Amino acid sequence: MDAAHNDTEVLLAMLSSLLHPIEFEQPVLLDALVKSQGDVEKAARGLRSEPPRKKRKVSSQYGLEGWLQSHDTSSSMIANTTKSSTPRSETKNARENLKPGSRSVSSSSTRPREESPSTVPSDSPKKPPSKVKNVTTREFMALLRPPNSTGEPSKPQILRHPPLTLITPEHVAEHTPCTLHSSALPPELACRLFYTMLHLSRNWKRNKWWLFDRVVESPHRTSFYVRRDAYENKDMHEAAQYWYNGRPTDPPAPFPEPMEEACKIIERVVNEEMRRRERFPLEWGGYPVKDGEEPELWRANVAASNCYEGAKESVGFHSDQLTYLGPYPTIASLSLGVNRIFRLREVVPTDEKDKRAARTFNIPLRHNSLIIMHASTQEVFKHCVPAQNTIDMFHPPYPPPSDLAGPDDIAKLSETSNARINITFRFYRPDFRAQTTPRCRCDVPCILRPDMKNRYEDLPPSGSLDQKREGDVDRSTEESAGKRSTVAKYWWTCYAGAQNDGQGCGLWKVMDIKAEGRGPFVGDAASMHTPASNT
Repeated sequence: MDAAHNDTEVLLAMLSSLLHPIEFEQPVLLDALVKSQGDVEKAARGLRSEPPRKKRKVSSQYGLEGWLQSHDTSSSMIANTTKSSTPRSETKNARENLKPGSRSVSSSSTRPREESPSTVPSDSPKKPPSKVKNVTTREFMALLRPPNSTGEPSKPQILRHPPLTLITPEHVAEHTPCTLHSSALPPELACRLFYTMLHLSRNWKRNKWWLFDRVVESPHRTSFYVRRDAYENKDMHEAAQYWYNGRPTDPPAPFPEPMEEACKIIERVVNEEMRRRERFPLEWGGYPVKDGEEPELWRANVAASNCYEGAKESVGFHSDQLTYLGPYPTIASLSLGVNRIFRLREVVPTDEKDKRAARTFNIPLRHNSLIIMHASTQEVFKHCVPAQNTIDMFHPPYPPPSDLAGPDDIAKLSETSNARINITFRFYRPDFRAQTTPRCRCDVPCILRPDMKNRYEDLPPSGSLDQKREGDVDRSTEESAGKRSTVAKYWWTCYAGAQNDGQGCGLWKVMDIKAEGRGPFVGDAASMHTPASNT
């Protein structure tokens, strides 16, 4: 080839193309062209007979995963090169073939290589390049994760179940200590009670209290009622005034007439349910009755009513205060109006948090549905009414009573509603009356709460049960050694900080049921360790 007809850049480009994929520095290429007097093919043959003088850099486009891949392949290629006498040019060629996105160079794409027979043994088989393994994110994070410095085995992952929706009464009773009644009241009475409470809810208030150095307001309106036959009891009035977050409220109102009718029906349903259930030792034992008659185990004397207007009004997770309800209370919750979700979640004891996770249960509550939170619900579960994105408007099947309000109010009540009225019928125990409630140094009634996180202990061996103080352990269902039972641990605590600018005295003490002279409860009966049906 005549150099006069080709400038230097063209000659360099042609020479580089003949040598591809082997690369040389530009001075080396120029020196070879000078020696061959501009003959590109002669210069290429001369350069192929010697190893390249420049080591190609690893492309930065590999990234972290590319570096890991090249790290594995480079190790195998170095081992193969050490064992064989393959020229470095072939090693370079193999690395180029392993580069992501590169094309394999076949022998037909370049001129035949002139190699010495002593360079590559004829009986040495060519090993295929090692297969590159893709590194997953989990494997890569395991490489970066530091070893356990304590030397202790890592904790197993706890299986977490998704929330479970309970539709039928059978499912509710299977998974929770509650029972569901889908149609508790006669339809006409349910509508009349809804209209009455919705009309009264215009004057209900949103409660306020201090939480974490600021005042918060409940996202729903609420009110409190006392049954008519207990309305003259001054002690009941004092208890009713402190029922919500330690804040003294206005004097309670008596049960409206539709609420009294509904209460009598709900009492019968609750007592029938309670007679089929096992009782707890510190649970209320029941009212004395005439011989041959079944005892009245539960009698509602107060009711807390809540109004959730719209989909966003709600109440967060909580357990009801037991100040006047006493241990293991039964609470009957009636829902009227739009459908809303009632949510339950167990409080897992401290010594079981490494073994299992709490599960959430959603119970859709329709109009005229009654859910009974039986004994142990407040000791084991917390409940809430969460906000929802959408709700279905409620269309009452009966018109409002004409004597409820004026024509304008009647017309407004007749419209479709987005409100849910919730009435929780409760039994304020006579042995937990307001006069016996301890007061803290702030001169405010203490509140009673269960120890939900440390509520279990191992039962003693059979035969030594009498060594424990009566009323401490529920032995009705656990009679042998090694089993676990709910323990009656309750605390009287100061709650003045909820209303006193967040400042309280911090008082707390263990409730001693016998020293405080409380009873009669199931534990006072001669058959305290037998099911309620035998008491």
